[in-house]
Amino acid sequence: MLRRWLLGTTTAAAIILAPLAVMAEGKDIVVTYKDDIVTLDPAIGYDWVNWSMIKSLYSRLMDYEPGTATLVPSLAESFEVAPDGLTYTFKLRKGVKFSSGRDVVASDVKYSIERAVDPKTQGPGAGFFGAINGFEDLTGGKATGLAGIETPDDGTVVFKLSRPDATFLHVLAINFASVVPKEAVEAAGGDFGKKPVGSGTFVLKDWVIGQKLVFEKNPGYYIKDTPKIDGFTVEVGQEPLVALLRLQKGEVDIAGDGIPPAKFLEIKNSPDGAQMIVDGEQLHTGYVTLNTKVKPFDDLKVRQAVNHAINKDRIVRILNGRATPAKEVLPPLMPGYDSDYSGFAYDVAKAKSLLAEAGLADGFQTVLYATNTDPQPRIAQAIQQDLAAVGVKAEIRALAQGNVIAAGGTEGEAPMIWSGGMAWIADFPDPSNFYGPILGCAGAVQGGWNWSWYCNGELDKRATAADAMSDPAKSGERVEAWKKIFTDAMNDAPWIPVTNERRVVAKSLRMGGENNIYIDPTRVINYDAIFVK
Repeated sequence: MLRRWLLGTTTAAAIILAPLAVMAEGKDIVVTYKDDIVTLDPAIGYDWVNWSMIKSLYSRLMDYEPGTATLVPSLAESFEVAPDGLTYTFKLRKGVKFSSGRDVVASDVKYSIERAVDPKTQGPGAGFFGAINGFEDLTGGKATGLAGIETPDDGTVVFKLSRPDATFLHVLAINFASVVPKEAVEAAGGDFGKKPVGSGTFVLKDWVIGQKLVFEKNPGYYIKDTPKIDGFTVEVGQEPLVALLRLQKGEVDIAGDGIPPAKFLEIKNSPDGAQMIVDGEQLHTGYVTLNTKVKPFDDLKVRQAVNHAINKDRIVRILNGRATPAKEVLPPLMPGYDSDYSGFAYDVAKAKSLLAEAGLADGFQTVLYATNTDPQPRIAQAIQQDLAAVGVKAEIRALAQGNVIAAGGTEGEAPMIWSGGMAWIADFPDPSNFYGPILGCAGAVQGGWNWSWYCNGELDKRATAADAMSDPAKSGERVEAWKKIFTDAMNDAPWIPVTNERRVVAKSLRMGGENNIYIDPTRVINYDAIFVK
């Protein structure tokens, strides 16, 4: 998911951080973000801000133990996988209800996944379900449903796959597999993202666009003693430095955009810093996309040249060292990461030479998109300066996150995008998740997240074959297959991998729970598990 939170601001730079105040009593908490929420529709929403909220509004057949990547049944009570890996049978929990009061039944699961795959939805997650029988027919307009999803009764869902898929249980735990009621989607008339109905831990009670979203505990949630808080309010339009000051004054519980780099050391070294800061490694890569369908980035030599032009060490310094330079698509913690791969070294002379070979010795003009929350504009400026050093003049367009996402998902729109603020963090801990949505052909569609519009059919076939290795005995072979896929993709240079960042969250002293639920590997912030002391 595209999605990160080492954000900050250039305003209020002279802020003096006051001693921490005692938070008011109560089990409702306040969370802040700068950017407004675009949608809460699970078939469409795909950024790091709305991801956690969508997780808590809806249920899925599978989920994860809080703060971990350990799969567990959720809406499913149990499941069986056939020995050939082609049939998955799920038994649903009894008595689970949507917030509208209606029982959740098997046909709801079928409808929801078909809706996520249907091209009419224009969601970015269709490719995750590519192993289900009938996928090509639905995406190609030859069918209105997925033949591979069967519902023999209200409590049973059967998936029949066209090939084994080692990631399939993970796929059924991601937001795109969230279960929604058809009648609520149709009643919303295209505005379901603002009028969500699910069976998750929370319900949306109020949404004032540009100001706040109010979530309340779902009293009928099917897992006992979950959630731990009564509700949470997300206040939007908050500059990160202002949010941090409000957190210290006792007005905010979680500063969702994290600690701005300019204030990180000050907070870290403060008396309460150790209790305020949650800092951990994550499966993250920040990158610049190079649109392979826009000139001159349709030329491999040009893409190689700009890869050599970027000084990644300087960008790490902008982030106060809370990152390491990236050399490939996968982050170091992900299986399949190739520690022997050298990547494109920072080499101005090499960059100029490659541009000359491409017939662009005098450089060219282009546009670099970035989000408008600090430090992203500063990082974009650093990239702009590096490009200028090799003769490339890049105009920076710093926009709200939703506008950048829309530009990236529109063919021919954005020549370059610095992904900071939306950079890829694994939806689940498997290398395939760093390929299909952001480098595979299925992601190079309107509204998709393959913003380089890179489509290599041969690599797609190898990726499909790698995911078909569902036998645990072939896990080592599968990892090696993915390793080579990613290094071969980098030979085509559709990206400039820039950083692998740590995740940093600021929380008030009254917030309880293990640190890993505030930097949850599959939820960002796990609203189901956090609590007030």
